[in-house]
Amino acid sequence: MDFGRKDVIAAKARVYRMAYATPLVEETPLSSRFGGKVLSKLENLQYSGSFKIRGAANKVLSLDRTRISGVIAASAGNHARGVARAAKEAGIPATLVMPLWAPVSKWAGAQREGGENVRIISHGETFDEASNHAVALAGEEGLVLVHPFDDPMVIAGQGTLGMELVEEIGLPGTIYVPVGGGGLLAGIGAAVKETYPESELIAVQAEGASSLLPSLEKGRPVVCPEARTIADGIAVKSLSERTYEAARRWVDDVVVVDDEEIAAAILYALEEMKTTLEGAGAAPLAALLFKRPPTRFPAVMVLSGGNIDVNFLSQITERGLFRSGRLVRLRLLIPDRPGALATLLSAVARERSNVVSIEHDRLPPDCPLGYSTVVLLLETRDRAHGEELVARLGEQGFRSAG
Repeated sequence: MDFGRKDVIAAKARVYRMAYATPLVEETPLSSRFGGKVLSKLENLQYSGSFKIRGAANKVLSLDRTRISGVIAASAGNHARGVARAAKEAGIPATLVMPLWAPVSKWAGAQREGGENVRIISHGETFDEASNHAVALAGEEGLVLVHPFDDPMVIAGQGTLGMELVEEIGLPGTIYVPVGGGGLLAGIGAAVKETYPESELIAVQAEGASSLLPSLEKGRPVVCPEARTIADGIAVKSLSERTYEAARRWVDDVVVVDDEEIAAAILYALEEMKTTLEGAGAAPLAALLFKRPPTRFPAVMVLSGGNIDVNFLSQITERGLFRSGRLVRLRLLIPDRPGALATLLSAVARERSNVVSIEHDRLPPDCPLGYSTVVLLLETRDRAHGEELVARLGEQGFRSAG
């Protein structure tokens, strides 16, 4: 293997020119729930909003600017921001190839980080298509490719996160790491597992881009058919040979979480932990909450990034509220006469439910004569409160309109 703990140590001087040791904080409610200390590594608070600046800094700042014409990278967003920031610091022109679906906030963030120093090209429907285009351009234009995960220098830079864990708490019992291409996993493995092989390294993937389990079963990197998940930061079809070997050597377990669980974890982080996470950053929290509680402590969740589009965050929040039963949509029949709507709303108010929106239609095609339909979007305390509300409305004669 062409990287290890010694390379992580060597990366520190370059990395900390651009990054800092992010907070490691205890999540007390989760510690009480699981019976041992649970910690969050808040990499969402890192410069550029994710861990990616670490690997980008180590790679880009190692280059001799007098001997190259520029760097190029493919990214869904976070790596692009890191490379743009590092290239600006080094005085090296940067070209960034981003998929067409890359979040607007990440595209704009990369542009801000690099300013006039950066050129952004939108290409391809997937990260892999963007990556292939970046490789082609690198050859055509003589640019140095800064791969987001398949590069020993990038991996060593990401590994400084793992070194911080060891320096602060010694032996980590369990580490939950989000995995797309596997660069962060490989770096943390090198930093931690070489010293503490008994520490449990848990790889967390999104269901829509879960290539690691079949890869370990086949004994080689396996490409998943498509990478489709709200966790765009880990929406990668496959690990590389290099990162697969690191996973085979160091991973103790693989957990796959679905988009509903990731959305719920984003909402949990907002409400209970008072922190903002993107999908990839929330994946370790989703694994701990819904799939694999820790058995060795201290347990560390690597919350890898917080660069989430505000509009998308609003959608995810609403989806999570519906999933938890705290938003309820009801379609009811009421008598088509004056005061009927007021009576319904009074009944809702008595049950201590708040009306978010209301639609009143007197002429829907499926409505019986003498009735109108009302669609209510209601806030409730939890699923039990919502179910109690529906039952009480039924007792008072308000029928579902289907």
